[in-house]
Amino acid sequence: MSELSGLFETQCEQLNNLLMLLDRELHLISAREPDELMRLVEEKNQLLDAIQKLDGDIAAYYAEHMTGDNKASLSDDEQRLLDENSRLLEQCKYNTSINEKAVEQGQLKLAHLRQLIMDVRAKESLTYDKSGATKGGTLGKGVSA
Repeated sequence: MSELSGLFETQCEQLNNLLMLLDRELHLISAREPDELMRLVEEKNQLLDAIQKLDGDIAAYYAEHMTGDNKASLSDDEQRLLDENSRLLEQCKYNTSINEKAVEQGQLKLAHLRQLIMDVRAKESLTYDKSGATKGGTLGKGVSA
């Protein structure tokens, strides 16, 4: 196996691990488990850092061996791995967009719930004046429940 094939194999493993983390992330978003989600986000960030470093290693290898006068081409195995990694990367992007939408939906639900709570509080503070008209605010002075 060539050095580039080894780099591509490692990248494939990392992208598969990222896909698994993204699936777990969606589950935790849906289950509303913030503590576990924060741990997973930290793990995902570490993996993304490793993926970024490996991308740099691949770019350096490519710049050294695949350009200029001694330009080499990809073997069939290397091309297969590159295609597989491209497919995995697209799947990661798709899953990330799904997770993003799930978070947005969760935020919309929270905003709606917050508004409902505010409406209930406003109704609870509704009082009446001497003429019987509704009046917002607190109970009158000297009234205890």
